[in-house]
Amino acid sequence: MKNLILSTAALAVTATFAVADAHSVVRMGTEGAYPPYNFLNDAGEVDGFERELGDELCARAELTCEWVTNEWDSIIPNLVSGNYDVIMAGMSITDERDEVIDFSEAYTQPDPSAYLALSADADIAGGVIAAQAGTIQASHVASSGATLLEFATPDETVAAVKNGEADAVLADKSFLMPIADADPDLVMLDQQELIGGGVGLGLRESDGELREKFNAAIMSVKEDGTLNELIAKWEVGEQF
Repeated sequence: MKNLILSTAALAVTATFAVADAHSVVRMGTEGAYPPYNFLNDAGEVDGFERELGDELCARAELTCEWVTNEWDSIIPNLVSGNYDVIMAGMSITDERDEVIDFSEAYTQPDPSAYLALSADADIAGGVIAAQAGTIQASHVASSGATLLEFATPDETVAAVKNGEADAVLADKSFLMPIADADPDLVMLDQQELIGGGVGLGLRESDGELREKFNAAIMSVKEDGTLNELIAKWEVGEQF
């Protein structure tokens, strides 16, 4: 999943914030550009696995929630500065990010990362690999010996492969699979990378009460099978 890399300077915006669940509405921040986790449907509304699961979690936690979108590269700073109360955006739980914000319990297991290319013999060891900036895939490529080519959005990474800028793109398999199925010119490579520690909600460190409400809701959907049903429906990885 994704992993936003923040500098220490970004922490300077941290201040004392009101506890989010004291608000009349809990604002759920997402990217809206990473199907099947989150995307905008034809009506311009947030849709996908995380929208359906998020609405269910809010209902079980007895919270009134609304959805807002934010570009990926500023999604954590805008949580910290109070523009919304929760991040639900295919965000991997990582030690680096945990230094800046808190996380709920994971609501998906680590999703395999896969390579998409124009040819099955694409050079992923020493070639040019596209990845969305600030993701765990970008970090993996940077440490692999291949040349990393970063883009702001996931769609741009796929376009880089199609126009010959990159030999392959590395991203979540659940994101790339529908693209490969729809385009006969693109090939999913056999090699996969298991990186990341599962996906959770991101919350401000001051919002412990809100985090525990969501943790209880996540445990509830795990225990009664609702979470596994949604994981299967949206094909976002391994079931619990």
